[in-house]
Amino acid sequence: MKGKIYKGPIKNLCVPGLNCYSCPGALGACPIGALQAVIGSRNYKFAFYVVGFLMAVGAVCGRFVCGWLCPFGWIQELLHKIPFPKKIRSFRGDRALRWLKYVILAVFVILLPLFVVDFLGQGKPYFCKLICPAGTLEGGIPMVALNEGLRSAIGWLYAWKVAILAAVVFLSILLYRPFCKYLCPLGAIYGVMNPISFYRLRVDEEKCIRCGKCARVCPMQVDPVRTPNALECIRCDICRDACPTGAISTGFRVGVDSKRLVGVELTIDKKEEQSS
Repeated sequence: MKGKIYKGPIKNLCVPGLNCYSCPGALGACPIGALQAVIGSRNYKFAFYVVGFLMAVGAVCGRFVCGWLCPFGWIQELLHKIPFPKKIRSFRGDRALRWLKYVILAVFVILLPLFVVDFLGQGKPYFCKLICPAGTLEGGIPMVALNEGLRSAIGWLYAWKVAILAAVVFLSILLYRPFCKYLCPLGAIYGVMNPISFYRLRVDEEKCIRCGKCARVCPMQVDPVRTPNALECIRCDICRDACPTGAISTGFRVGVDSKRLVGVELTIDKKEEQSS
């Protein structure tokens, strides 16, 4: 198989989801890879547009990107459709483990590129180098498969990255989107923007009958009635489609959902109305 890797100016622009720059078919840059490059080269030139892009996409869409635009999220969706004797919906420690993606964002995407630098003062993309299974699948494996010279140069780091990818692939069959839930720093960034994003989920209190069906069908284990714009909601609309009364809707709305920033129950709204 032969071909040319696109190296044009469009590849300097970020796309919303994880999209490895090294992928032979990539036409754009990964925002997490670009963010690490920006932080690592801060002594030379800081590209504010990368940070601005992440903030703009997060403010407009939140984790809608995770649910509908990320190719690696789609791959995990397909893997989860593979039949298996017993799927795992949740487990002890699941909630605590979800904070791991924020630790990865802080350590591997920000702190290491910022402080662990070479003699030129240049940081490296440590998340891409040490963890990212999307990069291994989209870039590492295809490049090694298509380039004989690279095959003789692979070592423990490549084996480590392939092992992480294999673990994520296997876990994706058992669990729904394990990388999105526990490891993805891009999901962490978009997640914190969920409560203030223009695209949000809304529950009509008058129509809601508190049957709990929306919470039972949510693959991310979010209760839309209690926390309609939770950090983990990827806007997949499964809860909306399952609602028997049509109480759940999604769309673009202006304004901050301040009563639900930290998952406050809807009953508080009623208490405030009564007290006033």
